[in-house]
Amino acid sequence: MTTLATGLKHVETEGELKDLVSKEENVMVCCGRMGPMCVPVYGAMEDLQDSGKYDHVAFRDMSFDTREADYIRNLPECAGFMGLPFTVYFRNGKVAAATSSIQNKKQITAILDEHLAP
Repeated sequence: MTTLATGLKHVETEGELKDLVSKEENVMVCCGRMGPMCVPVYGAMEDLQDSGKYDHVAFRDMSFDTREADYIRNLPECAGFMGLPFTVYFRNGKVAAATSSIQNKKQITAILDEHLAP
């Protein structure tokens, strides 16, 4: 397994992801690499996770370059995505929002506030 060098908890298997999404009301998963488009998203997620404002959200990363990431890559909401990372927001076991490519903290916060509010 390829583990990303972030301060986030890692999801390594499809089963682990499905279990997490079924047990947690709000989940944000960033599926990417340690590259220039992904690292800023991980950093924003770490800041938001540590802020205390989003304690109701489970923040996770997942390596894009594994067969296990097929689950994220094959979601209908990710079908047209061209750039990394693929970031998926789950609420109550369903995809609430999904984005691709770099996102800053303000963009992520707007999605969290709209789709994963407590």
